[in-house]
Parts: sequence; structure tokens; C-alpha cells
Amino acid sequence: MCCSDLAERRCRDNGIGIPSYIDAWREVQAAEEAGFTHAWFYDSQLIYSDVYATMALAAQNTSRIKLGTLVAIPTNRIAPVTASAIATINKLAPGRVILAMGTGYTGRNTMGLPQMTVKSLREYTQQVKGLLAGEDVLFREGDKDRWIRLVHADQEEFINIKDPIPVFVAANGPRALGVVGELADGWVTTLRARSDLGENYTSIKHAAAQAGRGTAKPYTVALSYGCVLRKGESLTSERVMARVGPSVMPGVHAQWEASYGPGANLGMQPDTEVADAYEAYLEEYAATQGTPSDRLYLDAHRGHMVFLKPGEEQFATTELMARSLTGTGPELIEKLDRMEATGVDNVAISVTDAEGARDLIQDFGREVIEKRAKS
Repeated sequence: MCCSDLAERRCRDNGIGIPSYIDAWREVQAAEEAGFTHAWFYDSQLIYSDVYATMALAAQNTSRIKLGTLVAIPTNRIAPVTASAIATINKLAPGRVILAMGTGYTGRNTMGLPQMTVKSLREYTQQVKGLLAGEDVLFREGDKDRWIRLVHADQEEFINIKDPIPVFVAANGPRALGVVGELADGWVTTLRARSDLGENYTSIKHAAAQAGRGTAKPYTVALSYGCVLRKGESLTSERVMARVGPSVMPGVHAQWEASYGPGANLGMQPDTEVADAYEAYLEEYAATQGTPSDRLYLDAHRGHMVFLKPGEEQFATTELMARSLTGTGPELIEKLDRMEATGVDNVAISVTDAEGARDLIQDFGREVIEKRAKS
């Protein structure tokens, strides 16, 4: 899946993060041709197309690129549904599929609900991994426990669990990092709030040792965002704002959720000033939309990682834009080198839509992937 020994050679896995739209297979196909090794698909049922339908089309129209969820939301599908869905994709793309899961952000917050508990994430991860390993798994509904299995796993026309499906876990806090060490095959994080991953790896290693597992650093995926600057462009250029600005906003939305909603877990330090400012903005925006005051969370995530609502550009500050993976080709190569030095194996660069994906695939492929391959 990745470079087996980072001490001997630097990993050159390149990921693209896609807000699941049903025709994304065209851009995934182009990404494969441009040298991207992974395509990651977002799962948020009230915002995007269905993640597994989107992945199925991508699987049918590609042959090499790996396809993963980033990240699947356990509470919105019971464990056997998720196991069957990802095993079905694995039938279409044998050995090219990754299931990454987390406690939930927009998949929960767009319903006005908080993320699931780490305890529930652990239980869910155990169930899904067991099913994908062909095991009988104890499944609980209400006060009833029942043994379940993928009963036709040996019938090749349905699903594929013969080719292993790695299960990654997204984690920021110490308890969720413990689940990574205890159960996961890889770790998903963001670089919104951290530049040094050392303490996180220590927590993961400790949990792995307690579980009797190997303590090598896990394969690490970092969700990021950005674009390649073209001649004459800056962080405030119109095209750059359209490509990067929407991906800046989830951090702002999370600050609002932390103060005014059910909470959000992106590993960020609370910023009440940002939260209060966005609350004032959101109240004005909701008034223009006729949204009742008890449903502001619905408007908060409109445009999430896809477009900026009118007036939201004020929150996509130059400071926040500068933290993104945006710059000239040489600048991005330098940034990637620094990220890899922290232990990151795969940077999933978020795009906003088909046009933004085509821009990134063309520019990043030419200015970064090709040039790094020659270095």
C-alpha cells in the first residue's frame, strides 16, 4: 500500500480528497493517469452523493489507484451494512480499497447531533474488522446480542474479502488514538492543528503494545487542502480563493459547532472569537434564507468544502490560507518534504468540485508528482 521502509526511501504516495459527487470517476481516472496513488471520498449523507455509489463507479473506471473513504461515519450505517458495502467495492477493485472511519463531523452535525463516542467507535471497528476477516461477530441492537457473519463471503459474485481491506481510523484525542493503536491498520489525521505528530505516535504505540500488536509507526494519511499557484497568482487571487477557501471553512464551522452546536472533533483549540463572529454571520445568512433559529446547523454546513456562501470569504483569512498546501511547485515540494519528515505517508489534498479537481490533477501532477519522481 505504501512505502514499506521510510528510512530507506521516501514515500511518494499522493492522494486527492473528493467531496463525493457521483460523476467523480472521470476525475479519479484522470488522477490515476497523472500519477496520484490514492483517491479519498468524503462521507456526509446530507451534503454529498452516496460515498459507496461514487466509489463503485470510480472502481469500474480505474485499474491502479487505491480508493478509500475519508471518512465513513459509523453511526449512520450499522456495521454489517458498512462491511458489505466496502467488500462490494473490493469486488470491483480487488486489493485497491481502504475503509477509513471516524467518530463523525458533518455526517453528524448536519443532523444537529454530536460525534459518536470513542467507546462506540471501538466496538464498531471491532465488528467491521471481524466481518471483513470472515469471522462471526457479536452484534448488538438495543438489548439484544446476536451473532452475525457475511454468510456468502465464499460466493465470488457478491463480495470480496479474500483480498484484505485495510481499516484506518481517524483520531485526534488520546482515547481515539488508542483505538488506532489497538485495532487500526492506519491512521487518518489533519494538519489543521498540529505540525509535530510525535506525541500522537507515542500514544498509538503505547496502545498497540498493550493490545499485543506491533508498535511500528502506522501508515498515516493527512487530510489537507490547497492548490498550485499559477504565474501571477497569490493567496488572495480569485481562482485560489475558489479552490482553497471552501476547504478552509470546515475549521471555522467546527469552531462554531464547538460553541453553538453539538460539538466538533477536529483536534483544534477552541476559539470563541471566531465562533462568535461566525454565529453573527450565520444569523444574518439564515435570515436571508428563511431558516428558523433552531436549524442554523443546516445553513452552517451549506457549501461545506464545495463553495463559499456569500460573505464567508471574510473567514478565509490570508493566515488560514497560508497554512494550506498552496504555493508554487517548488514550495509545495518543500512543504511535502516537511510533512513526510513528521511521519505522514499520504497527503489527501482536498478539491471542491470537478473543475477544481481537474486543476489540481493537471497542476500538481506536472509541477509536483513528475518533478519529485525525477529527484
